[in-house]
This record gives sequence, structure tokens and C-alpha cells, in this order.
Amino acid sequence: MATETETQLLSHASDQHSPDPQNTAQRDVAAKPTVIIMHASVGSGHKSAAQAIAKAFRSLRGTDGFPKDLSIEVLDVLDFARIAIDGNKTASLFTGATRPIYDITWRYTLTGRLLWGGGTAWSRIMFPAFNAYVERVRPLAVVTTHITAANVAVGARMITGVEYPVVCVPTDYEVEGFWPHKEADLFCVATEAMEETLRPRRVPEDRIQLTGIPIRPGFCATSSREETLDQFGLPHDKLIVLVMAGAGLSQPYVRMRAALEQTYPYLRRFSSMHFVFIPGRDRAYEQSVKRTFEAMGLPNVSVLGYVSGMAELMEAADLAILKSGGLTVTECLCADLPMLLLGRSYGQEKANTVMLTSLGAALHVTTPRELVAALQRIDEHPEALKALLVNGEALKRPHAAEDIARATMERVGVPMERKKHLVEFYWGGKPAHTR
Repeated sequence: MATETETQLLSHASDQHSPDPQNTAQRDVAAKPTVIIMHASVGSGHKSAAQAIAKAFRSLRGTDGFPKDLSIEVLDVLDFARIAIDGNKTASLFTGATRPIYDITWRYTLTGRLLWGGGTAWSRIMFPAFNAYVERVRPLAVVTTHITAANVAVGARMITGVEYPVVCVPTDYEVEGFWPHKEADLFCVATEAMEETLRPRRVPEDRIQLTGIPIRPGFCATSSREETLDQFGLPHDKLIVLVMAGAGLSQPYVRMRAALEQTYPYLRRFSSMHFVFIPGRDRAYEQSVKRTFEAMGLPNVSVLGYVSGMAELMEAADLAILKSGGLTVTECLCADLPMLLLGRSYGQEKANTVMLTSLGAALHVTTPRELVAALQRIDEHPEALKALLVNGEALKRPHAAEDIARATMERVGVPMERKKHLVEFYWGGKPAHTR
């Protein structure tokens, strides 16, 4: 159950923490074999993926290839920066009018042709604390779910001379151009299309593995739909539509919420549907929509606060309206929850949207009028949702975290030829996919 899982994640404080780099000198962790799983606090997806991988490592301790005393460290790379960096605030800069600029940067600039090879200058200047941490811990491997973490891990390996594989785990359905392609020991990707992206970038075939995107435990589990609906006070005889309009940050959802607001007057007409608004941790938005729906007297709408049993709720629902974040859409795929993607997407979310819609695994609308029209079609032909599930099976990989953990340990101790350099750029081949 998701609630139990989240409790377990929180209980492993010794395994999952972001240590103060100033205090790590007092810890003698080198005595234990250690795997570092490193993310960056830019949104919630990268951390969620890191926690899922850590959970898999813990569950495999003591099995073939996994030491019984294996220590798992889940770290935020930004905690080691010489200059304090607020990753969430930085990410929010690219959610408003600057989104097209971000889209160009993510999809075109230095993507596919001119690539960063993994240099040491940035690590020496910005992340000396992590370099020192690596020298003390001497990890067996470093698994990274963010490009900054990956490049810092490569830099630390060059500077310290400590040998360990660097495993890159993109948490979207395309590979961003700033991953350290040439210096990474393994890319764990979600689709064959991502493999085709990496090959022209001179990533050898034996350094690419199709694993899927790691998600929180609890999805793809068997649960009682009736019990879940009773738990949340939802009707049994209606199509349950989750409106996933919030998370830890409110800024990325501003445009989505504005579009949803224009559809409120039309929700009443869908009497066979029950809409469940999920604001995440945004209490102000939660109270605002509650007041609005109470004033409108809508009988087929509920507003939930922060939901701890999200996996069960998603498995019990019939449709999700959401934006195309990599972790969230993957959770929907594993929960067999059809998706209706709302809003114009940019950067990695645009890549996710293209992948899902090209396979027929999700619907996509960009305006309130299109959203109402799509709901009308689903209301008239609910059987169409089954086609989305069938098409999404190709992307469904619920055991991705375990596969990544096993693939990582297979790389431990494998000798690799390394070259030290201050900085390196190189040209890749013609991209497999025109962007």
C-alpha cells in the first residue's frame, strides 16, 4: 500500500538524507560498501525517482551481487554547492513567458550534436565539498537522476581518482543534451526512441539499457476499487476523473489552473462523471477551488487535500487530467489510468507529450474548449479509454527501479579506461529524430 511505503521511505533516515557538507567530515562511512543515489531539488520528480531506486537497492540487499551491509545514500547535489542554489526557484523561472526560450534550449541547443563530455573545472569551483565526500566514502557506484548530479559525479571521479561507475537515469521520455554522454558508464532509458537518441551521440550500445522510469512503490498493486472510493468518499456509479492540478510548487500549474477555471461552468453537464481535484500541497489553491465549487453548487466535484494513498486512488480512477511530467505520466501508465494531457508543453514535457500521443497512449488538448470537447467524446464513448491503456502497455515498466539497481551493481568493479581533462566538448552524429 502506498501509505505504508511512504512511511517506510521516511523511516530510513540513515539511508535517505541530504547531509550538511560541513558536517560530513565527522562521519566514517568508508567502512561500508556504499551506493550514492543523487538528484537535484528541481521539482519533485528527480527526488522521487531517486527514492524509488533507493528503495529497490534496500530490498535487494543480501541477494546475489548486493552486499548485506550495503549502505544507500540519497543526496541532493545542490546541498554540496559552494554557492547556495534554490533549484525549485530556478526551475520556476521557466514556467511563464520564458517557456519558449527554455524549449529551444532543451530541444535544440547543444542537443544531439555538440555535447558536453564531463569536465572537471565546474566541479573544482562549485562542488569541492562533494569531491571531498567521494574521497571519504569511496562509493561503489553513483546513480544520478539529474544532469547536474551526473556531471558533478563525473567531475568528482576525475578529480579524486576514486573509481566508480556513473549511472544516468533520465526521468523523462527523451534525453537532454547536457548529460555527460561520453563519460557515463550506463544510461537507463525509458524507450527505444531514447536509445536511438543516444547512439548518434556516441554512447556505445553496451552503455544503454532499456529499464523504464523508476516510480514510487505501490503502483501496479492490486487494491479494491470499492474500498478506495469509500475511503475518499467518492461515488461507485460514476466515471472518476482525477484533476491533478498541483504538487510541491504552484508556479508550474498556473496556466493549467487558468484553463481549468474556464471549464468549471461546463462540468455540471457531465452527470456521468465525478471530478476529483487534487491540489497537492498547495493549501491556498485547495481552499480557493473549494469555495468556488461550493458557490457554484456543483454536485459532481470533490476537492481533496494532500493525498498519501495516491497509488490506490489512481488505480481506482478512470481518467486523469494532468500536465505531462515524466514521473506523473509514468505512474499513470503503471496504475492503468488513461490520461488527458492539458496545456501547451515545453522542453522535456513536450517530449513526453509527443511520445505518449504518438503511441496513442494519451490524449492531448491545449485549450479549455478542446478540453470540454474531449470530455464530451469520452462521456459519449467511455470505451475509448481502453484503447489508451492498450497502447500504453509498450511504455509500462513497473519494475524499473529494481532493474536499474541490478544494472548498476553489474557495472561495479568493471575496469574502464578513463582520461583526465579540464573540459571536453565533442561532436555527435546526426540526430536519429529531427526536433
